[in-house]
Amino acid sequence: MDVAELVGRTLARLGVAQAFGVVGSGNFHVTNALRTHGVPFVATRHEAGAATAADAYARTTGRVAVVSTHQGCGFSNALTGITEAAKSRTPLIVLTADTAAGAVLSNFDVDQDGLARAVGAVPMRVHGAASAVADTVRAYRTAVTQRRTVVLNLPQDVQALPAPGDEPAVLPPVEPAAQVRPDAGAVAALAELVAASSRPVFVAGRGALAAREALCRLADECGALLATSAVANGLFHGEPWSLGISGGFASPLAAELITGADLVIGWGCALNMWTMRHGALVGPGARVAQVDVEQAALGAHRPVVLGVLGDARLVAEDLRAELGARGHTGTGYRCPQLRARLADGVRWNDVALPDESTPDAIDPRVLSRRLDELLPAQRVVAVDSGNFMGYPSAYLAVPDQRGFCFTQAYQSIGLGLATALGAAVASPDRLPVAALGDGGFQMSLVELDTVVRLGIPMLIVIYNDAAYGAEVHHFSGGADLSTVRFPDTDLARVGRGFGCAGVTVRSVADLDAVAEWLAGPRDRPLLVDAKVADIGPSWWLAEAFGH
Repeated sequence: MDVAELVGRTLARLGVAQAFGVVGSGNFHVTNALRTHGVPFVATRHEAGAATAADAYARTTGRVAVVSTHQGCGFSNALTGITEAAKSRTPLIVLTADTAAGAVLSNFDVDQDGLARAVGAVPMRVHGAASAVADTVRAYRTAVTQRRTVVLNLPQDVQALPAPGDEPAVLPPVEPAAQVRPDAGAVAALAELVAASSRPVFVAGRGALAAREALCRLADECGALLATSAVANGLFHGEPWSLGISGGFASPLAAELITGADLVIGWGCALNMWTMRHGALVGPGARVAQVDVEQAALGAHRPVVLGVLGDARLVAEDLRAELGARGHTGTGYRCPQLRARLADGVRWNDVALPDESTPDAIDPRVLSRRLDELLPAQRVVAVDSGNFMGYPSAYLAVPDQRGFCFTQAYQSIGLGLATALGAAVASPDRLPVAALGDGGFQMSLVELDTVVRLGIPMLIVIYNDAAYGAEVHHFSGGADLSTVRFPDTDLARVGRGFGCAGVTVRSVADLDAVAEWLAGPRDRPLLVDAKVADIGPSWWLAEAFGH
């Protein structure tokens, strides 16, 4: 056994769930070692797709995934996806080959540690045969316990060394970081705020994904309404007091009620400009509190009257106990009339809007509403970035927090298809839906080959306005837009060339083809080239850009 096999074997023993990558000469042996020792591997067509798919898989399952890349160019190809994962604090291992220490004139030689550090990942290294197991365990432990994206460099000369014969029979267990129990004084102070509130709203983020039941019980007892950040969409699905997504994607009723709150508590949520509409969702006189496991996160984006350091679930449980000890009960924001309003109008799908379809193009709101009606409830939705992104995010319901994968921390277009790929591998029991813009799709369309090759019955919906829509609408005041508008492309035909079924949609009637595909064997992906009408800047974009 050489070091390459030892590293792959060690990662498998540690519990790595899935690997994605593009195999070159530098990572050939270590990738095969992962496969030999039981780690499933998906060969993507581009390293950026591999990194994003691994990120999406890890988010959806909560398990560590691996990205495998060749040294130099293979690693740098993956950097956009690595940046997204690092900014999102996704526990991920980027297992990359590296040039040998003496190969200073190699074409592949770049400062991989520097590149990793520059995008927020943690660079680590397998230093030699004797330390290979310890180095690999250290990288895995860092990913898990610190919730970090780790770049584990494996130099080619080190890979080829013979492995030592003293491999440990049992590896030390690597457990997630211990949950942080809050300070009793901080809980008491938070209880004072809740007891004084008559209109509380909870906004839960990714840091509260494991706290659903605790937050729902607490909200029931203090009368709070429930909302989420975009990345936590689906967390409160089915709750009658749920407002859906807070921020730019919020419906008019949700925005009205969040703005009307006298207390907003962020649970594992950054309360950043996207989630709070640059602060516009914090009403006059409202108090804001925040719960997070990171001290640096408290008050980082918005002034708070109280920051509580602690795990969201534990804080919610302790706060509920504190309120119970005080004998506090209250209806808060909740009343029968409001419950009826929420049931009838909290979703964008319930908001009456004019149909601005044309003879040649469908209104993206009408498109999204009809898709929501057609698709099965058990779905996992991945959304790319762009002017269109609010439509699928707001209109397509998801069954729970595992049903929505939103790789938007870096705001790069072109990640949506690979996100859907990773989420689909993670959730084979659900219909994967990739909602993309035409610009992002054309950046990433090589991964259609991967989706087809794996036989994934994915629905790929392209909101096609033949433009970079965000730029068109942001710079619409008489500017020359020829650099961001393009000739229309028959993307359905492109999809068929890769082996997908393909349909062009210009009207609601054209969506009958989607219903037929759903009712059939789904033996190939369906690509929907939806020619969407220009109805101006999307509501979330207008707010974000200050229009």
